[in-house]
Amino acid sequence: MRLFLVDDHPVVRAGLVALLSGEDDMEIVGEAEGGAEALRGIAAARPDVVLMDLQLGDGIDGVEVTRRVRELSPPPQVLVLTTYETDADIMRAVDAGATGYLLKACPPEELFQGIRAAARGETVLSAKVATRMLRRMREPAPALSGREVEILELLASGAGNREIARRLFITEATVKTHLVHIYGKLGVDTRTAAVTAAVERRLIRLP
Repeated sequence: MRLFLVDDHPVVRAGLVALLSGEDDMEIVGEAEGGAEALRGIAAARPDVVLMDLQLGDGIDGVEVTRRVRELSPPPQVLVLTTYETDADIMRAVDAGATGYLLKACPPEELFQGIRAAARGETVLSAKVATRMLRRMREPAPALSGREVEILELLASGAGNREIARRLFITEATVKTHLVHIYGKLGVDTRTAAVTAAVERRLIRLP
């Protein structure tokens, strides 16, 4: 199967190349450290599975890359491989179309099995991530969309409507519409209250 690596740390990518090169059924066909570079490379290489980190420095993050990659025809499977394990990160990635979600601390064999399962279109979750998702099912929080979570995280970082619109490539009017929906779901009426409620319910992580 053809693999593409997306991670902003060269040492991590080098480690993955060394690790995966020992598997006879896996071939690394490309790698990228940034979001824009990843989109170009994936479109050209047409891999079967993309191993995707979430934080890629400045520019497009791993969630947005995942969303755009899944719009390709045919779309590659995206297996998130990251250190981040908050409910917000998991929900955003899954909402963007990720096939699976593994943590970088996982054993090599779990990674190998996860890649093969993702290539078959199967859902792949690390034990910690599966536990979090089960807890969310048993104790459901407000059903925020991935985009609403992104907006809340930008609010928490102090971004205004104009900055949020620029970062997410949407209009300010769309941002305001999302805020109305967010306030309604969280039962609040201010930006500060929305961020506070989201943090308390572990819907987002603070920057």
